Amino acid sequence: MPGVTLHWFLPTAGDSRTVVPMGRDGHRRPPRIEYLAQVAAAAEDLGFTGVLTPTGTWCEDAWITTAALIGQTSRLKFLVAFRPNAIVPTLAAQQAATYQRVSGGRLLLNIVSGGEPAEQRRFGDWLDHDERYDRTDEFLTVLRGAWAGRPFDFEGRYFHVAGAIVNQRPDPLPDLYFGGASAAAELVAARHADVYLAWGEPPSALAPRLARMRELAAEQGRTLRFGIRLHTISRDDSAAAWAQAERLLDSVPAETIAQVQARLDAEGEGMLLIHEIIGGEESLYVTALPDLKERALQGDVLYHRQKASEN
Repeated sequence: MPGVTLHWFLPTAGDSRTVVPMGRDGHRRPPRIEYLAQVAAAAEDLGFTGVLTPTGTWCEDAWITTAALIGQTSRLKFLVAFRPNAIVPTLAAQQAATYQRVSGGRLLLNIVSGGEPAEQRRFGDWLDHDERYDRTDEFLTVLRGAWAGRPFDFEGRYFHVAGAIVNQRPDPLPDLYFGGASAAAELVAARHADVYLAWGEPPSALAPRLARMRELAAEQGRTLRFGIRLHTISRDDSAAAWAQAERLLDSVPAETIAQVQARLDAEGEGMLLIHEIIGGEESLYVTALPDLKERALQGDVLYHRQKASEN
């Protein structure tokens, strides 16, 4: 597909054959560096451009883990997710510059402004939703300023630096990946992101936002590329893929679904959208068209299913 770049996912929280691993020992494969090296090598051999590496309490640190895999790969890029509240921007600029030299230019950065309130507070972050994006705006201003090749001064609400610089500009500059569905997030993306990220949603819901993002970026004199995160099930035919989807859903207890959905009422607009789409146990998938399941069984591309549309 021309113009499409494919990335895989590095399971730094462990891997499983179920949708939601159950309990502390729910993962069949813990995130040992030997296993993560196998995943990275397989992604490289299969032609993926890079691997997204998540951030959070239950993951291994993305910077350290991917740095350990540089020597296990030769071409694969590492999309490192991190939160602006956990590191100061000048240090992030320095880490990125060093990473590019050590890896031969294989770093990509995924800036995550926040997640569930409990997760944010666990890391000492008590800012509200819009304040987090204001901080991210300042963070990325300083980050890019430190890469500019000359001392950079900045005084804002959250960061105040004098002479921010790195001893050698990263080459190439790491692309910045950034997502968020709120107005505050969209403005930050328009100002700073190279790639705007979205969750898997029906095309009818996603298309207006991408059009709006193009307009916002144009107002900043910039252009954006776009990425979308999807979970895929690969089988020899659609019927087998649907059967596997059913098996995965059947393995998740109803109380687990309820617990996850209860957490989706966090402050993130993207999570709220997914919460609205999910709705309940009987509509864990969404569709672009009501007859999509029938089209999928005829060999068309499978997007998602919505049980409610069948009732």
